[in-house]
Amino acid sequence: MCIVLRMKVGIAGASGYAGAELLRLCAGHPELEVVLAGADSQGGQPVASLYPSLAGAYGSLDFSSVGADDLDGLDVAFLALPHGESQRLAPALVDRVGLLVDLSADFRLHDPALYPTWYGAEHAAPALLSRFAYGLPELFGSDLDGARLVAAPGCYPTAAALALAPLVRAGLIETSGIVVDAASGTSGAGRTPSPAMHFATVDENFTAYGLLTHRHTPEIEQAAGAQVLFTPHLAPMTRGILATCYARPTGPCSTADVLGILCDAYADAPFVIVSESSPSTKATFGSNAAHLTARVDERTGWVLLLSALDNLGKGASGQAVQCVNLIQGWPETMGLSTVGVFP
Repeated sequence: MCIVLRMKVGIAGASGYAGAELLRLCAGHPELEVVLAGADSQGGQPVASLYPSLAGAYGSLDFSSVGADDLDGLDVAFLALPHGESQRLAPALVDRVGLLVDLSADFRLHDPALYPTWYGAEHAAPALLSRFAYGLPELFGSDLDGARLVAAPGCYPTAAALALAPLVRAGLIETSGIVVDAASGTSGAGRTPSPAMHFATVDENFTAYGLLTHRHTPEIEQAAGAQVLFTPHLAPMTRGILATCYARPTGPCSTADVLGILCDAYADAPFVIVSESSPSTKATFGSNAAHLTARVDERTGWVLLLSALDNLGKGASGQAVQCVNLIQGWPETMGLSTVGVFP
């Protein structure tokens, strides 16, 4: 009799939306088995009572309080915690689990001096920043080779960087004066209720926020390799990111040139779909895919880039699982979908 041993997984912050998506994805992954769903606020409550959609996979699993001792010895630990909490937990955990994947922004920025400016506080564990690989496989896949600590990028930076970075690296666009306008669904704000997320506030409404100061700005610049003016918007939808990026070309170019660079950059990337069609968030719903297109406007001289993805998929939990797949040497698409749910 052959006994198949799956990797034991613990999720800190499992009651949040990113944590729930990790639970869903791990339930469909042949090599990952969740044995701990950490959520201090929901300790002792069944996972299925908060998320009935997960009842079929986790009918007997309860949320529990979680600390470094609880995660000790696990094969994979996902940290789906609010900003600031991972940097306090990670120092006691980095050498006690096989693979640590952080979904917060706590270890994404290389320069610790950026944290007081953009996050309002000094980093609690700056010495660990250099040990975390930035987990955007399509752009920084080589950094994942042999990695044990991974900082999975956020949804806005992923959408913007996938569109901009290939053109920056090819020298086709200027590295300053770039504008990124992006809209997100309400799940990007997390499960904790706030007046701004009430149905009556969000429904039939579309608003910009974080003007000039959004904390994801330096991460977008780091991943894309260029200076950007970033303005996020809240859209009346549950899931999705649509990023519209504007850049100036360094010389004469055409729409075919730009699309060709994107196609070449992602020729071997199963989760990036480049086409002439304008992408939509609905097309990526529930998947780990990102849809890209581009145009060159000869009249104004601007390069226009569009990128759509699911903020809980490729923008968070799906990307985290994708990183685990690559590090373990498994098929990159294992347990992940390249197609969205429609209608």
